Amino acid sequence: MAVVAITQNFDIGEALGQALQHMPLERLARGKLVAVKPNDTWASAEDTTGVTQPDTLRAVLRHLKAFGPKHIVVSGGAGAVQTEEVFRVSGMMDVISEEGVEFFDHNQPPFLEVALNYMPEVDVDGPQKSVMVNPRVFEYETLIALSQIKLHDIATVTLALKNIAMSYPAAGYYGHPRSAQRHEHSFFGDMHSFIAAMARRFPPDLAITVGHPAMVGTGPLGGIAVETGIVIASTDPLAADVVGARLLGFEPQAVRHLWEAGLLGLGEIRSSHMTFPEMSLRDAIQAFSQAVYGKKLTFEHA
Repeated sequence: MAVVAITQNFDIGEALGQALQHMPLERLARGKLVAVKPNDTWASAEDTTGVTQPDTLRAVLRHLKAFGPKHIVVSGGAGAVQTEEVFRVSGMMDVISEEGVEFFDHNQPPFLEVALNYMPEVDVDGPQKSVMVNPRVFEYETLIALSQIKLHDIATVTLALKNIAMSYPAAGYYGHPRSAQRHEHSFFGDMHSFIAAMARRFPPDLAITVGHPAMVGTGPLGGIAVETGIVIASTDPLAADVVGARLLGFEPQAVRHLWEAGLLGLGEIRSSHMTFPEMSLRDAIQAFSQAVYGKKLTFEHA
């Protein structure tokens, strides 16, 4: 069964520590090149609510360093503006410097074309047949998706799988923003199938998803940012995303890239086949909805 650790503490470092004690960090980190991919879509000096917060990144890096990795790289790839600018204005670059780890912008050249496989077995053929990425992403021995809990106006939710899928396509090739189409692509034509195909090709080894803050109303930017203190951690990123979607009120069938990833066998989508060593899913939904809406909800069917 997929282990999904859900915790809540408004000291995000405490919440992360409680969740990560259930994750096999010894196996994932010891002697390995570990890449941490935070949420870095866009930020300004006036608004950093759409990206990973500096204290979140710092806490994750310190937990990893305790397990003796060979090297840690914080791998960034902002889709709207230059990655380094997002890291600078958000405060994440200060953390990277202070913690003595590497920053790498995988939006920059060189570029390598990688084929994507969709789901011919269920007659799904996505519009994007290949993607240009920086080849260094293939060197990462452990990939950690460090995500925010957010709604998304196209992908429905933005969690671990989307965090990798919409960051790895090199904006240095496709354009800043990627919607500018410096080179032609179809990322937005069927984003759900694209995310599922990218999850098949570039699966994270560990998902760490936080609601510090969460974003509701809309997203990935411009929504209502709410502090929830929630952390979700799992070595099954699909299971973690299913849990994150449930906190936002969605079953897996309502988020097509999660449903497709389940059909591809990329992880567990049935909460009944997950084990929760900290908060139960029901308790987490109630805690999240209390923080966001001021009322404990369960989203259970009548």
